[in-house]
Amino acid sequence: MKLQIERVEVFGVAMPLIGTFKSAGVSKQATKCVVVRLTASDGTVGISSIEPSAVTQSPGTAAELAVAIRERIAPALIGQDPTNINRLIELLDGLTPTQPGAGAAVEMACVELASRIQDVPLYTYLGGAAHTEVQFNGWIGELPPEEAAAEARQWLKAGFRSAKIKVGGGVEADANRVAAVRDAVGSAMKLRIDANLQYDADTSLRLCRMVKPFDLQLFEQPAAKDDLAGLARVRREGGIPVMADETISDHASLIRVIKADCADFVKFGIKQAGGILRASRMLATAEAAGLPVVIGHGFGLDPSTLAEVMLAASSRNVLPGLECVGPLKVKDTVATTRLDISSGSIPLPDGPGLGISLDENKLEQYRLH
Repeated sequence: MKLQIERVEVFGVAMPLIGTFKSAGVSKQATKCVVVRLTASDGTVGISSIEPSAVTQSPGTAAELAVAIRERIAPALIGQDPTNINRLIELLDGLTPTQPGAGAAVEMACVELASRIQDVPLYTYLGGAAHTEVQFNGWIGELPPEEAAAEARQWLKAGFRSAKIKVGGGVEADANRVAAVRDAVGSAMKLRIDANLQYDADTSLRLCRMVKPFDLQLFEQPAAKDDLAGLARVRREGGIPVMADETISDHASLIRVIKADCADFVKFGIKQAGGILRASRMLATAEAAGLPVVIGHGFGLDPSTLAEVMLAASSRNVLPGLECVGPLKVKDTVATTRLDISSGSIPLPDGPGLGISLDENKLEQYRLH
């Protein structure tokens, strides 16, 4: 008998963070996520999680996306073929056109379910692993130079070979921070800087002139997300490779960046792409255009992290130093086994799907109220 989706479960999760995190002027002490679990008619289960903090890329809070999945998506999924992902994507697009995050969460669970039905890891479902292990990227906040240097040394000692330095609070302070970090780690780490939309092109060019001597791998989003001309100008004049992040919200926006010739790298995650298969297609487009890709979103639970790990492993066009580092920022997991990326790299898991299962007690413990 042909398999069908029999059950759709949605869980809102508020996972406490280790301390308070601040990015682009916004502080948070918990990451609010949606977890999805699908069950097929033969009992096979597929899971996913999504963290919709970037409102410009995934409209709606976690609670709102959970409602959309329960009330609009779930009834339409019952009885569908869980292995026909192309058909399911068409269905999801029609159900939540203004909430792509909801569709992405369900598509991720469908792909995980299809992988488990075939009894293969998710990266095998995507065509196979180009890498046997993946590396992760550390991060250094907008800290005074001596504190930033100390953090950088900790990342290096732990085993990380690349790190992102947050900038955006003033070019002089930024330059001092970058200088201190480079001095602390020498040539042992690749360093990225990220303005998180806090600088326009003119300010970013001022910063470029000050930090160019410190051998930076890339400058992430040095202009407003829609300012393609500004990104192009920083790329031409700044002397530091430019990466578009917030500018990339879907496949069409990736094409616009390619046409504008305004980036040396692009960054996106599964959520921004609208699902795993769409992210894989965007990887192929970027590779064809000669643009290496950074994969990952800074917050997220183990399921979304592993999904991006396996996506990244499927392509040699993905830059080492994944930014799906949510497990390092949260106090716990919703899975029965916790993902440990604290040494800066992991071998690829070899179980079916994502290789993990949800923990009922943890889902209840961290339930979003």
